[in-house]
Amino acid sequence: MKIEVLGTGCSKCKKTKETIEKVLKQNGVEAEIVKVEDIETILNYGVMVTPAVVVDGEVKLAGKVPDEKEIRKWIE
Repeated sequence: MKIEVLGTGCSKCKKTKETIEKVLKQNGVEAEIVKVEDIETILNYGVMVTPAVVVDGEVKLAGKVPDEKEIRKWIE
């Protein structure tokens, strides 16, 4: 599983990555987590508001920090 956190490095983007890492660890799930800060790449996903989360190429969320419940749904 590949999880991409799209954002330019704002506090919400950092919080998103930290929360995802926490949930993965709690659930014993292995995943590659990539921080994407390149504007061109972010726009190619059709994302206009960050933070955004992409799981295996599919945009799951944009414009807010996900809660742990949302993240668990994505990794099941």
